[in-house]
Amino acid sequence: MKRYLIAFLLPLTLLFVQMSHAAEDYSASVKNFKQAKETHSFFKSAYGYALFPTIGKGGLGIGAAHGKGQVYRAGKATGKTSMTQVTIGLQAGGQAFSQIIFFKDKRAYDDFTSGNFEFGAQATAVAITAGASAGSSTTGTSAGSTTGGGAGKQSKAKYHKGMATFTFAKGGLMYEASIGGQKFEFEPFTKKK
Repeated sequence: MKRYLIAFLLPLTLLFVQMSHAAEDYSASVKNFKQAKETHSFFKSAYGYALFPTIGKGGLGIGAAHGKGQVYRAGKATGKTSMTQVTIGLQAGGQAFSQIIFFKDKRAYDDFTSGNFEFGAQATAVAITAGASAGSSTTGTSAGSTTGGGAGKQSKAKYHKGMATFTFAKGGLMYEASIGGQKFEFEPFTKKK
């Protein structure tokens, strides 16, 4: 039975990971995040940000996520970045989401663009809903919503170690209670002579 489930979920996982490479529409993703009230103050005051138009994620017990993006400072792209995540724990399914990471200051920007950067398992992201009328906190680095006593309340986004992360679900269905961190690579754009 487990083999059949793996045979079913593996192509789904690969589909979502493949989606992370397709149609990287940066302007549409920025527009979506700018329309969310949760990010208004961050766009106004942040030193810069990293934008991932689509991250594909999937798994069954062991999961993986991958996406490519760009890093911006003063509204201009300064380089390309990629994110890879491996998770272990209770999880099944696949999903696609957009992610933006705001840098509070030059130090945070420099930390991220130093080459290899990693979020620990305790990093937090705020999930923005389609209408941006409500959001929820997610533990770790995956998009989702919490249930229970806090339902209907908006999470307060704030910087943690100079960075604030937001996600916007694009599609898919994934159940997870997993641990794992996101690892990022950065490559600056070369200046033309």
